[in-house]
Amino acid sequence: MAEAHQAVAFQFTVTPEGIDLQLSHQALTEIYLSGMRSWKKRIIRLKNSVITGVYPASPSSWLFVVIAILATMYTRSDPSMGLIAKIQEHLPVSTQCQVVLSAVLFSTMLWLLLIFTMRLCLKQLLSYHRWMFEQHGKMSTTTKVWVALVRIFSGRKPLLYSYQGSLPNLPVPTIKDTVKRYLESVRPLMDDAKFERMTKLATEFESSLGNRLQWYLKLKALWASNYVSDWWEEYVYLRGRGPIMVNSNYYGMDFLYVIPTPIQAARAGNSIHAFFLYRRKLNKEEIKPVSTVIPLCAAQCERIFNTTRIPGEENDTVQHWQDSDYIVVYHRGRYFRLRVYQAGRLLSPREIEFQIQRILDDPTPPCKGEAKLGALTAGDRIPWAKARAKYFSSGVNKRSLDCIERAAFFVTLDDDEQCVMGDDSAASLDRYAKSLLHGKCYDRWFDKSFSVVYYKNGKKGINGEHSWADAPVVAHLWEYTLATDSFQLGYNAEGHCKGEVDASLPRPQKLNWEILPEEQISQSLAVAQALADDVDFHVFPFQDFGKGKIKKCRVSPDAFIQMALQLAYYRERGTFCLTYEASMTRLFREGRTETVRSCSNESSAFVRQSSQRLFRAASEKHQLLYRLAMTGAGIDRHLFCLYVVSKYLGVESPFLKEVLSEPWRLSTSQTPIQQVELFDMVNHPEYISCGGGFGPVADDGYGLSYCILGENLINFHISCKHSCPDTDAHKFGAQIRKALHDLIKLLSPIEKEPNKTEEKKMEVKKEL
Repeated sequence: MAEAHQAVAFQFTVTPEGIDLQLSHQALTEIYLSGMRSWKKRIIRLKNSVITGVYPASPSSWLFVVIAILATMYTRSDPSMGLIAKIQEHLPVSTQCQVVLSAVLFSTMLWLLLIFTMRLCLKQLLSYHRWMFEQHGKMSTTTKVWVALVRIFSGRKPLLYSYQGSLPNLPVPTIKDTVKRYLESVRPLMDDAKFERMTKLATEFESSLGNRLQWYLKLKALWASNYVSDWWEEYVYLRGRGPIMVNSNYYGMDFLYVIPTPIQAARAGNSIHAFFLYRRKLNKEEIKPVSTVIPLCAAQCERIFNTTRIPGEENDTVQHWQDSDYIVVYHRGRYFRLRVYQAGRLLSPREIEFQIQRILDDPTPPCKGEAKLGALTAGDRIPWAKARAKYFSSGVNKRSLDCIERAAFFVTLDDDEQCVMGDDSAASLDRYAKSLLHGKCYDRWFDKSFSVVYYKNGKKGINGEHSWADAPVVAHLWEYTLATDSFQLGYNAEGHCKGEVDASLPRPQKLNWEILPEEQISQSLAVAQALADDVDFHVFPFQDFGKGKIKKCRVSPDAFIQMALQLAYYRERGTFCLTYEASMTRLFREGRTETVRSCSNESSAFVRQSSQRLFRAASEKHQLLYRLAMTGAGIDRHLFCLYVVSKYLGVESPFLKEVLSEPWRLSTSQTPIQQVELFDMVNHPEYISCGGGFGPVADDGYGLSYCILGENLINFHISCKHSCPDTDAHKFGAQIRKALHDLIKLLSPIEKEPNKTEEKKMEVKKEL
């Protein structure tokens, strides 16, 4: 129990001579340094709040305004048109100070008014989305002027959250538009009789109950910064009572072809250090705001670290703490608390490697019931909530659980080796994906905002909880740590982290547990294991061609892949299905996602009779649907919120009930590379991530993620369930490969045709 003694700052003993007080100098020093670090962070947050609060102006601009007003007054002009004199009348100070003080007060009010005006102008500029609908490569004069104005009003060096106050609110579409787009989206999925019935339900809803629900929704949109996000988080994620493992959590993979070091502890040392470097930049708001042409909302970044999902009987909650100076590490059934700060400084990668190796070498056996404790987070939520209230509300168990939940993030040191590329490389990738998605069902803490897994051979991966943020936020963090680990920190010739080790570092502290609910742990493990065993996964890199060749055909790569998926699904099942493609709404404040319904009248017409003309129409329609979803004119989030309002009002809508119960048999998502500048895909194409994936949304459907990397590689992650006789991840993967090849053959004449510009160049050459 040496660690427990180190945590005590002072001890005292009552003796006949009095009280013998013993102070621990080391503990008091740690307390002092921890307090100093906390105060530094508060000062940084306060400074950043001021800078963000006055953006797009700067704090120094206040001084400029004050000097300008005083200089104008010195020339005996009154720029305030009598306001400064009015302010002087109400000041209690002496006459000599009244003039200066009143001028400063007027300057401050003028400065604040200018900030408000600039922010309002920037908000109006960021509400302009017509640029998204213009033809690629052709920018209208209006858009050129708009781009120039955005640059002028955006200031010089924005912090991560600088744009938050200027982002527009998500607009509420009209009932008429949403119903019209919905009926158009389901037409290829229904026969005439079903479509006529659905049209009747939609018309009745639009003319009666819909308007009433819309009124409440518009009222919320006026009051809240985003009329969707809070309900989406609560009702779609936190009120789900089934397991979040497989059903909600997702994963991200390591580099596909290389392992920077085969030493498990060294890989963990560099990587964990990189995570905390990212957190330091996040706390200082030094991360550059992610943007397309305009900045995206960064609100989801606030809960990346020190965040946990807390189970409840009716609904879960997301708990976030301001700071945490340690991580929790799981190894061979034991949980360890590993402090990453010593004497107020972040441990070096070599020191973290040293501490991780201590955990790997620790022979201490797990407490009774401890080894599979994590299964509680993998099973159903209600049993976990009841067990938490009964067994973890006091004493040692509460302290240990608090330690896990308050940790910066969770780490698993896995004894398995993953992604060993060789003759069995395809099956190796499949096992790697399943390991990251669910592991052994008890060796991850699925409630943490994210958990990092380090395998015995140096491979790593990440598992993310979905309620607090969407995958692109975690992907941004993951890209940074991959690049920092390999290209900035690096390893020595033996594969260890660089630097020296302070051998006096206190050992990682093993967490202790008392009586644990072993019966409930076993039941949760049985539920989770059955779910994990039912998952069929197939991951494959498609290397025959990629984005480069697709773009030569003058087609959007995303639209190309989505059409290939429609073709593959139809060939396998002989029918069309409701298809979900995730799109972001982060152009708006606190925006998260919207659905692109990829199965359209145009795509189904193309699949039935393949032709270039029909493909062109289908791909253009898909791009239009994607842009509408991004700009707040989607279908599904609006219908979802109308349904929530109907439940609050206690009214039933047959139309909404049917819409919300339709299964997504093909759920798809693209994982874009957000920080291309961190990777050299030309000189080092082997240093590319394989992307990530998720479980199937419907019991009889597919979950499919794809990642477009460089010019010649597309990675696919396909999931389904063994229990469904109609789905097979490997067969569907083969259909996707065939569909991709068929589409590129279909479009190859387009690729060979010279465009008009090239024709003109040839004519000029002939004339010369």
